[in-house]
Amino acid sequence: MKKWILALGLAVLSASAVAETSRLQEILNSGKLRVGTTGDWNPMTMKDPATNSYRGFDIDVTTELAKDLGVEVEFVATDWKTLVNGITANKYDITGSASLNMSRAKVAGYSQPYFYLAFVPVVQKKDLEKFSQWSDFDNADIKVAATLGTVQEKMVKEFFPNAVHIVIEAPARDFQELLARRADVSVTSNVEAATLVTKFSQLAIVPVDEPRKPTPISMLLPQNDQVWINYVNHWVELKKTQGFFEETAQKWGLKSM
Repeated sequence: MKKWILALGLAVLSASAVAETSRLQEILNSGKLRVGTTGDWNPMTMKDPATNSYRGFDIDVTTELAKDLGVEVEFVATDWKTLVNGITANKYDITGSASLNMSRAKVAGYSQPYFYLAFVPVVQKKDLEKFSQWSDFDNADIKVAATLGTVQEKMVKEFFPNAVHIVIEAPARDFQELLARRADVSVTSNVEAATLVTKFSQLAIVPVDEPRKPTPISMLLPQNDQVWINYVNHWVELKKTQGFFEETAQKWGLKSM
């Protein structure tokens, strides 16, 4: 009986400690929500170097989260290769949108999804006649660009094992290699692809039969903080029900898969 009471007491103390050290309480105490964002994923997150400010779908979403928490939002610059490390090292409390990836999920938590995308190949418009299907890129004569630390880095190696893989490091981006003709193709989300071909008239999306790797989009959180994860998940569910994500997507010209 005494052992059972002791065990119960330890469990209560443990639960209390978790509650006291939850990121949620720290955010409320500090009055600040720190958001890791790359600023290079149009139209999700875009940084204006002149003003050091951000705009985009992610920025609207996390600003709304901070508003509902009753705190200020602080955007913390990061890049794709260190996005997860920033969560585990407590550099920020949450990230903007990140593709659900099981390698990331080994060390970081995810919110429930609120958007869905898939991936398409982008080429120079004058090269469109050369390509019509995914398999056209899987040969040794093709140079495929990807950005280090993104889910696309692994995708292009999986999709095109026989191609030449050009992996570049942020702040450079894969599509810049394509624009400079140092690569023949880059693979990106249908979301970013739509903005790229609008911004750069020399680029085009290859009309493949269908996009590949349909993927949920979520926010990364500390893996061991269930209190904070629960709060964010409840918030996402409420905002989905109220149409917030759909309205914000429409504002930025986004269409979920």
